[in-house]
Amino acid sequence: MKITQADYVISAVGPAQYPTDGLPEIALAGRSNVGKSSFINKMLNRRNLVRTSEKPGKTQKLNYFIVNQAFYFVDVPGYGYAKVSKTDKEAWGRMLEAYFAERDSLSAVVQLVDLRHPPSKEDIQMHDYLAYFGHPVITVATKSDKVPKSKHQKHKQMIIHDLGLSKDEPLLLFSSLNGTGKEEAWRALEPYLH
Repeated sequence: MKITQADYVISAVGPAQYPTDGLPEIALAGRSNVGKSSFINKMLNRRNLVRTSEKPGKTQKLNYFIVNQAFYFVDVPGYGYAKVSKTDKEAWGRMLEAYFAERDSLSAVVQLVDLRHPPSKEDIQMHDYLAYFGHPVITVATKSDKVPKSKHQKHKQMIIHDLGLSKDEPLLLFSSLNGTGKEEAWRALEPYLH
């Protein structure tokens, strides 16, 4: 995928603020601190399009980025972060549920998990939740550079098992540091970008 243009568009808190052009949307979901911002920056060849934060739980809205004037990446709030108030969590929950349940432009979801650790309870819940709504899910295991290559297969099997991934559901290893998995991720996304 040749990226000619990538721009931040809006941080939306509800349907009234979502773009109305009908372009396909690829949502990016993952636990706080899984490396979503770094994933987006790497995929779009930009260093700071999405600000990476040392403080998990920073994304609190649906952040829209338009790519090549053809489709959107939608960065959704990270889940599983404890230092957020119960009220905030519930508000995010309602916003995300409405988005995943009702957004016609949502074409596919990239769920990011950390290759170093077994999927969390929230990772499993999110995967089941997306399956319930019937969205195509591409699972991306981030931080692959932090796991020795000799252990990649073992960690992949753990993720496949814990998330209950079928043979048809892609699981890609990714490193925003060295670019591992970037081309594979674009190939997996290609069918959903039109």
